[in-house]
Amino acid sequence: MIKAKSGKSPEDNNMKEKEELKKSIEDNVNLFKRIFQGDDTVTVRYFANQEQGKIKFCIIYIDGMVDVETANRNIIQPIVQSTFPKNFEGNMDVILEQVVLSNHAEKICNVDELVMRIIRGESVLLMDKSDEALVICTKGWKSRSINEPENEKAQRGSREGFVEPILVNLSMIRRKLATPNLKIKNMVLGKESKTNVCVCYLENIVNKQILNELFDRLNNINNDSILASGYISELIEDSPYSLFDKIGSTEKPDVAAAQLLEGRIVVVVDGTPTVLTVPFLFEEYFKAQDDYYINFYYSTISRILRLISFIITIIAPAFYVAIMTFHQEMIPSPLLYSLSAAREGVPFPTIVETIGLLFVFEILREAGLRIPIQVGQALSILGALVLGSAAVEARIVSAPVIITVSLSGLTGLMTIKIKGPVITLRFVMVLLASFLGLYGLVFGIMGIVLHLCSLRSFGVPYLLAFTSLKTEDIKDTVMRPPIWFIKKRPAFISGKNKVRMSEKDK
Repeated sequence: MIKAKSGKSPEDNNMKEKEELKKSIEDNVNLFKRIFQGDDTVTVRYFANQEQGKIKFCIIYIDGMVDVETANRNIIQPIVQSTFPKNFEGNMDVILEQVVLSNHAEKICNVDELVMRIIRGESVLLMDKSDEALVICTKGWKSRSINEPENEKAQRGSREGFVEPILVNLSMIRRKLATPNLKIKNMVLGKESKTNVCVCYLENIVNKQILNELFDRLNNINNDSILASGYISELIEDSPYSLFDKIGSTEKPDVAAAQLLEGRIVVVVDGTPTVLTVPFLFEEYFKAQDDYYINFYYSTISRILRLISFIITIIAPAFYVAIMTFHQEMIPSPLLYSLSAAREGVPFPTIVETIGLLFVFEILREAGLRIPIQVGQALSILGALVLGSAAVEARIVSAPVIITVSLSGLTGLMTIKIKGPVITLRFVMVLLASFLGLYGLVFGIMGIVLHLCSLRSFGVPYLLAFTSLKTEDIKDTVMRPPIWFIKKRPAFISGKNKVRMSEKDK
């Protein structure tokens, strides 16, 4: 970590002292050494021109964040080998325009800005008898290659996924949207982390009220560190205590581009392969980018299956508990005899069985996420065969409960985006059913629907697709119509330009 002598950040220390660059190169170098005192990764390299050795130069950078070969080739070697005019002393413009071999070089006098550029991985060039410095881009840290994200596997279409460097992510979005209407606004968030955050939107499509609201919320963030997009999501979302997400996320550039074309806004955070999208509505949980690469009939069926799976995964365990505890008269006699025979000898009531198995299932699911892939098959065998079969044979739990919990877990995998709310609501519904039977189940469903109706995402109703009377708002929701049928963008989300396909474009 880079620390100042006083224990404060280098920026705070420098702002307090209000120091500026001086004509003496030794004074300037001592200034930077004092700011970065205690940081052994900061490199200071003196050198001079081979013909005019009296004029000293110095380059300052952080080891590990700079491509040393680029610095040698574009900065040190040209200065050492060039032939300078006789009276150029102190004139940094000569170095900038005639010597340094880099497209990304600029003069900066502000010490605060120079410190930030060094921390970002750029090199600062100082010259004797000059109170100006050159900042040259020599960034060279390693990053992983672009590959398909694990959480958003695609059957067809693009397999590119975002990576950690923000410039790479922005370039992937620009390749999808080759238009000057794509605007990217840069911000720096986090008093200590100084994280680069870019807000991307299509100027001719975006809703300006939503955009202004987003900028207001981002500007109000006053946190020490913003290390990932999840930090921003929690700090700016509506109804932060709600189980449901009000800000979307994706790791795929094609999904981000599609969201921008809908009028949404994309927030890209440096160091995070996941970008944020606002506003986020409830029906987006059940959408997938593959829906637009396959036949619209099959896409519609897939979306309906996801919605039904969401309902089943929440209700199935609670419905079983309610029926077996309070409403046995609703079960057909042959089925009731089978269930009674299966439960014979089981010492625990239905509610204890169900909650216990749901808890074990969540343990197995969490373990499957954390363990290495090679151990995953062994875990599946252990959970399905050993624990399940042994529990039934030992009469600890009954087979119908295992079937019910397995069905709930399987349908929960269909809607992986809504995993967090599903886990919580599943337990809540089971508890309500155990106290009030089917009445508790109905009350729970009513509570969920009323809560969803009360939510908004940056002013947009969360259930817009299910409550709006405008056809453009409900066309591409539960049902996926043909592309040529979706002529307008969502009216509530997009700005003035709502026409996606005119008659001439059709």
